[in-house]
Amino acid sequence: MPTYVPTPATVERQWHIIDAGEQVLGRIATVAAKLLQGKHKPQYAPSLDTGDFVIITNAAGVKLTGNKEEQKLYRHHSGYEGGLREERAKTLRQRIPERMVEEAVRGMLPKTKLGKTMYRKLKVYAGPSHPHAAQQPTPLEVS
Repeated sequence: MPTYVPTPATVERQWHIIDAGEQVLGRIATVAAKLLQGKHKPQYAPSLDTGDFVIITNAAGVKLTGNKEEQKLYRHHSGYEGGLREERAKTLRQRIPERMVEEAVRGMLPKTKLGKTMYRKLKVYAGPSHPHAAQQPTPLEVS
């Protein structure tokens, strides 16, 4: 009997919603990365995007453990000399709260073209509302 290999046409994608309010950032990011890669499905293949869509709400209320709120740095380089920009987690949360969750999940995905397609299925919102009610997402509890 030959080994089953899924094709892009046979992959069925679902929508999941995660409430990030008062949850630890790393716990949410690992669950979201697993869903985006499709590792929770029996037909998972590392060379194919078999993952689902993930909606994360209440990103502004995500918790950081220890002293990360004051000490954690988010860095970005423009590519020019002296173009390094650094920002603490505390100020990033005030300015763009979704970015903290997005960066945490992106760091857990593969660093390839396949990882970029997986990342595009992530939708993060600072508040409790989202425009994806028509997709009927299933709520997911993070423990």
